Amino acid sequence: MLLTDLPTPALIVDGSTLDRNLAIMAAALPGSRCRPHVKAHKTTALARRQAAVGHLGFTAATPREILGLASAGLGHDLLLANETIDAHRLRAMAECDGRVTIAVDSVETIDAAAAHGIREVLIDVNVGLPRCGCAPADAGALADRARTTGLGVRGVMGYEGHVYLHDDRAARATATATAMEVLLGAHVTVGGDIVSAGATGTYDLNDAATEIQAGSYALMDTTFAPMIPAFTPALWIESTVISVSPGYAVADCGLKALGMDHGNPTIDDASTLFVSDEHVTFRPDHAVRVGDHIRVWPAHVDPTVAYHERMHVVDGENVLEIWDVDLRGW
Repeated sequence: MLLTDLPTPALIVDGSTLDRNLAIMAAALPGSRCRPHVKAHKTTALARRQAAVGHLGFTAATPREILGLASAGLGHDLLLANETIDAHRLRAMAECDGRVTIAVDSVETIDAAAAHGIREVLIDVNVGLPRCGCAPADAGALADRARTTGLGVRGVMGYEGHVYLHDDRAARATATATAMEVLLGAHVTVGGDIVSAGATGTYDLNDAATEIQAGSYALMDTTFAPMIPAFTPALWIESTVISVSPGYAVADCGLKALGMDHGNPTIDDASTLFVSDEHVTFRPDHAVRVGDHIRVWPAHVDPTVAYHERMHVVDGENVLEIWDVDLRGW
C-alpha cells in the first residue's frame, strides 16, 4: 500500500524517525531512568517499540491506558500519574495482570485506592503547576495515612509542566531546579525509592528525579521540537486538496483531526490561514491541484493522536504497518 492509496485524513508516522527518537532517548535515559508516558501516543504497538529499547515501565494518564498496557503484556511496572476515586476502575487496575502504582494527593484518593485493592502509590506533590498534587507540607502526613491503610508508598511524583512557559533553555533549567527542590523536600518526609517527574521538555535538565515521564519525544510536534531539537517530528496528517481558489486552497483535515490547543498546524511549502471542522484553508507557495496530497504537521501530538483510530507507519511512500490507537477513550 502507498500513501496515495490511503483515505484521508490519515495519521502517518515515519518509521525511521520514530526509531531514531526512541534510540536517542534510550541512550540519554536508559532503562528505568525513563518511564515513557503513553498518553502521547495511546498505542500498544508503539509502547512495544519503547520496551524493545529498554523502557519497560510506563506512565499512563487514564485507567484505560493502564488496563490496555497490562492486557498487551506490558504490565511490568505501570504508573497512573493521575488521581481517581472511581471504584470500578480502581478494582480493575488492582486485578489486572501487572504491577500498578497510582498517584494520590488527598485522604479521599488514598482511602479509595486502599478500599478497592490498589497496593502501591506515589504521593503526588504540587511543584508549581496548578493542577493535581498536594501541598508539599502535607506530603509526609499523607504518606503516613497511606501506610496505615496498608498501601505501599513507593515515593513521590510531581510535574513541572509550568516550566514550558520559558522558551529559553537556561530559564527552563532554573525553573526545573526550583520545582525539584520542592519535590525533593517532600520526598524527605515521604520516603521510598522513587522521585518521578519531568517530561520530554526537561529530560536533559532534571537530574533530581529518579525517572522521567517523557511522552512527546517519540512522535514530537511543532510546538516542542524547537525547544527540544534532539527529537524530530515523526507524525503528520496526510490530507487531500479538495478545493482550489485564487490565492488559497482547502484540504480535508480540520479541527476534528487535529489537536489545536497549541495553535495552527504547519503545512509543507504553505502557510495555514485557518482551520474549521473538516477543512484547513492554506496559502500554498506553489500551485496545487484538487487531488494533490499535503502533509499537515500538528502543533500538539497528544490530542491529535486521540482523534484517530489508527496510525500508519511508513517508509517513504510505502505503508509498512497499520497500528490501532487502541488506548483511546476512557
